[in-house]
Amino acid sequence: MADADIKKGLAGVTVDYTAISKVNPDTNSLLYRGYPVQELAATAPFEAVAYLLWHGELPTDAQLAELRAAERAHRALRDDVKAAIDLLPLDAHPMDEVRTAVSVIGAADLAGIGNVLDAVGTPEDNLDRSIRLFAALPAIVAYGQRRRRGQDAVAARDDLDYAANFLWMTFGDEADPVVVDAFNRSMILYAEHSFNASTFTARVVASTLSDLYSAVVAAIGALKGPLHGGANEAVLHIFDEIGEASNVTPWLDEALAAKRKIMGFGHRVYKRGDSRVPTMKAALDSLVAHYDRPEVLALYDALEAEFVSRKGIYPNLDYPSGPAYNLIGFDTLTFTPLFVASRVTGWTAHIMEQQASNALIRPLSAYNGPDERHVAGYVPDTAAVDVASRPEEAAE
Repeated sequence: MADADIKKGLAGVTVDYTAISKVNPDTNSLLYRGYPVQELAATAPFEAVAYLLWHGELPTDAQLAELRAAERAHRALRDDVKAAIDLLPLDAHPMDEVRTAVSVIGAADLAGIGNVLDAVGTPEDNLDRSIRLFAALPAIVAYGQRRRRGQDAVAARDDLDYAANFLWMTFGDEADPVVVDAFNRSMILYAEHSFNASTFTARVVASTLSDLYSAVVAAIGALKGPLHGGANEAVLHIFDEIGEASNVTPWLDEALAAKRKIMGFGHRVYKRGDSRVPTMKAALDSLVAHYDRPEVLALYDALEAEFVSRKGIYPNLDYPSGPAYNLIGFDTLTFTPLFVASRVTGWTAHIMEQQASNALIRPLSAYNGPDERHVAGYVPDTAAVDVASRPEEAAE
């Protein structure tokens, strides 16, 4: 099938409608349900953005209070989840911890449901499941970092909002408002981005009428890859390699000569620069000033200027978020789990949207292997059922 119109990576292929987000080509802005994400990041708590993604509108004060009450009721690190994490090696990747924890939560929640169709749940069931995952993930991510440092878990607090409580559980101290604001903005910026690899993975799983937890676990697996969520980890590894701003030019000379992929730059969707970067860069600037770390900004600016001048490729969100998370105190291995804690809101919104108007996602492929051939000595069984005559009974 040499003449097949192959779209590698589904590049340029539109597979469905979504009302959740889009990039406005006229303004180059990422829109959540029509709202520019930079406006949401500047004005809203993450809980309000989660509500927007799930419901389509920003919450009233009463609706936000109701969501916050539900989220705070499920913040604690569950004993069964902690026990499952503790069974994993200390040097397991944190994304494996998160994937395992979500599986445990899903298995416990769906226990006793014998019919897999019943596990799909109603829209109300899946909204409740989404809120529980949204609430539980900060404790999971925070405990993962703390146990690798030999520290005990920190109990959740119900007098702090989502971002402040997340930082409290991770570090055991109340964060400065500057840090809370920067972290809140990062969570909003990472929450949703249309049919990216992990979101599409979640929708594929949901399209089979599997349950929400299975779809989220699959999405976590997709996000772990360095070409997707793992890119923010890779940015810090690059910064560590370079060391300081004066080393940028020789480091980049060698990297480009070796045809290395420079993580943190370029994006499949944005051609004029990632619209989320200015907002996250402003958050990074505030953290640099707060922690008095000008050398971080010097390295950031030097690498960006040099790479853009040579390649004409601009930073994506992972470029400023990596050093921002590092300044806050997160371990590099924790960066992608932070992405999960944010993106679970977008994933679950897409899972519910997929199930509301479902069609099994099953693309075709163009075969380019050997022509039909036969095993030597094979004798056909004449009594075998000819499935070609009864295609409705054939399964994939």
